[in-house]
Amino acid sequence: MKMNKSKSSKDSKLKNGLVKEFFKDGSISSEGKVIDGKKTGEWKYYLLNGNLKAIGNFKNGKMTGDWKWYRENGKLMQTGSLDNNESKTGLWVRYDVKGNLMDETEFIDGKKKRIVKAKK
Repeated sequence: MKMNKSKSSKDSKLKNGLVKEFFKDGSISSEGKVIDGKKTGEWKYYLLNGNLKAIGNFKNGKMTGDWKWYRENGKLMQTGSLDNNESKTGLWVRYDVKGNLMDETEFIDGKKKRIVKAKK
């Protein structure tokens, strides 16, 4: 999986604007916006099969806000939020391979506070 993770362009200036990164086979691995070499705004990450892997926001190069992660079969795997320090915050929800609710975990200051298992 080859990706250009450089914060600079070929002329050594910090990257700005829309960025697309690719796997070795030429398929897209991620896309989003960069300001002064740092990821910002909404970013999308893809699996080799072309399905969405994750979608969420960056601020000053750090993951923040609401994020969603998906499985290879396209089903939702997990949702949750990150604070400005990239720590888990609020309610995180996980799903099994069929998309059924597995559990919900509440995070405060990056620490688990409460886990609720789904009824089977």
